[in-house]
Amino acid sequence: MANHKSSLKRIRQEQKHRLHNRYYARTMRVAVRKLRATTDKAEAEKQYPIVQKMLDKLAKTNIIHKNKASNLKSKLALYIKKLA
Repeated sequence: MANHKSSLKRIRQEQKHRLHNRYYARTMRVAVRKLRATTDKAEAEKQYPIVQKMLDKLAKTNIIHKNKASNLKSKLALYIKKLA
């Protein structure tokens, strides 16, 4: 266990940040799954900008890597394009 006052504070801060990041990462994963489960092209095109914005925000704040966000956006756009 940490002995320094600053170490104890850092542990508390990290725990708070970890919970915050997990919430937003989880929300993003659910949104991506929901979009991939959609079979209606119009509905998917409506959801895509929302998911894209979410991915960009999470990449900007380093919750997910920028390349991961880019790869997900690319794959989702390809999925929507292939929908009939």
